[in-house]
Amino acid sequence: MGRSPVRHSICAKLLAVAAALVAVYATGQQAQKGGQEGVQQQGYRNMTPGQRAAATRAFLGLGAVPDNAAAARGEPLFEQNCAFCHGLKARGATGPSLITSDTVLEDNHGERLAPFLRKGVMEKGMPSFATMTDEQLRDIAEFLHLQVEDVANRGAYHVLNILVGNAAKGKEYVEGHCLSCHTAETLAHIASRFRTPDQLQRGWVWPARDGAMTATVKSAAGTISGRVTQISDFRIAVETASGETKTVDRGPGVQVQIDDPLATHQQLVMTLKNDDMHDVTAYLETLK
Repeated sequence: MGRSPVRHSICAKLLAVAAALVAVYATGQQAQKGGQEGVQQQGYRNMTPGQRAAATRAFLGLGAVPDNAAAARGEPLFEQNCAFCHGLKARGATGPSLITSDTVLEDNHGERLAPFLRKGVMEKGMPSFATMTDEQLRDIAEFLHLQVEDVANRGAYHVLNILVGNAAKGKEYVEGHCLSCHTAETLAHIASRFRTPDQLQRGWVWPARDGAMTATVKSAAGTISGRVTQISDFRIAVETASGETKTVDRGPGVQVQIDDPLATHQQLVMTLKNDDMHDVTAYLETLK
């Protein structure tokens, strides 16, 4: 059978997102402030959970929004009639997972799934559910769509309470690792700058770049300096004070000197322990 267009679209977009994230990380995170990409990233970070879920759904092309009320009605029907083969959440058991099923992904509100379930596929061990009403079959379809949503839409994930650390230990960590660059004044009220503790944690562990990465590039063509807009092992792009962007291939004889204020944070991430992260977040949350 051919690959589902919906599944192919989801996979292609997920791969594109992964490639983009790897590229950004490998290049030291392209400067955000003043560029449209930075505006978009900051906008996503400041969205409410509902807005993030909607934006991710639209980007991935997940189709119709599941009907939560119908899905709630369909859950016990699925458990009674389908879970012994496909698992309680349709992730698979003795039968296959339905999360990537073509029939599920190509359906919106039961227009394809309901007839399929009513008929069954007896030769493959799929029984017929002809005794169920159309509404019951549609409710099962909505339950399945909600499971796909839970797996695919990262923007809809519900972040649990992450304030599980020891604030006193977090203060000790900050005093021992952070005050060589920051001051008590710069950290004051830091928690009030973020909507939620998880945003605070993400903000201090990996701060948003404000366009401060600069570089001086020396080559046979001369010396240029300015804000780094792109960097890799093969080339570097620099925006000069005049607003002109110049790209230089990093070949023999090319010298690149980078000034990255976030270099310390990049090193910190490589050694940061999970307990330390929670402790510091618990401490910073008290600075409002």
